Amino acid sequence: MSQTEGGFRYIVRVAGTDLDGRKKLAYGLAGIKGIGYTTAYTLLKSLGIDPEKRTGFLTEEEVEKIERAISQLSSEKILPDWMLNRRKDIETGENMHLIGSDLIFKVKQDIEREKKIKSWRGIRHSLGLKVRGQRTHTTGRLGVTVGVSKKKKQTQASQG
Repeated sequence: MSQTEGGFRYIVRVAGTDLDGRKKLAYGLAGIKGIGYTTAYTLLKSLGIDPEKRTGFLTEEEVEKIERAISQLSSEKILPDWMLNRRKDIETGENMHLIGSDLIFKVKQDIEREKKIKSWRGIRHSLGLKVRGQRTHTTGRLGVTVGVSKKKKQTQASQG
């Protein structure tokens, strides 16, 4: 499976993601796409697992417990609705918490929908410009960088 030293694993697989066993558990779980530190900390506290524990010291039972809780984040009311990452879904109207490839797929679908309806954000996405109101006068430029070169000063001898 992975390298072990007296019950310690350097790589722990949770929810289809390899996590660093040397990190504290809350930071380790934040390595899963769709779960941040706050979500991980709240999840661990509700399960009764110490968030300060190193990820590599998790037992198989604890890993299964965490995986079960992650798969049921929105249905089991482990997290309050305001902590979920997909509230009032466009298609279903439900509050959900997506992780991993499901989250990536839904975000791509959202962007494609906005392009299709030609919303402001959709147009900005299709043009490859900044979407969230950042300045574009000096940043976000594409292509080769062009510098400014100084003119050489002419000396008295070369002018004469």
